[in-house]
Amino acid sequence: MTDKIALCQLDEIEDGSAKGFEIGDQAIFAVHKNGEYFVYQNKCPHLQIELEWMPDQFLDTDGALIHCSTHGALFLIDSGECIAGPCLGEKLTVITHTVENNALLVAADLAID
Repeated sequence: MTDKIALCQLDEIEDGSAKGFEIGDQAIFAVHKNGEYFVYQNKCPHLQIELEWMPDQFLDTDGALIHCSTHGALFLIDSGECIAGPCLGEKLTVITHTVENNALLVAADLAID
């Protein structure tokens, strides 16, 4: 990534939680789990709709899986793979990111197909 923008400071996403962001016209979200960060396009592969039912509510009640609020699909946090629901075997779109100077960064020209 050449030009980058900061989504947030690392301490803005508590371990075991997620946070949504808008980059241009793209909705994305980041999950902080066990000291690692994972960033995905905020779009369920089933109906191409956003996942959360309320702002920043991307995880199941245990904080163990990403949860699509519309049809209950469940995704692994570390890979975005759907393990239950109507899109079984499909994956969320990974957003390449880096961590620098205690900030979570993505490409400034974020383009998702």
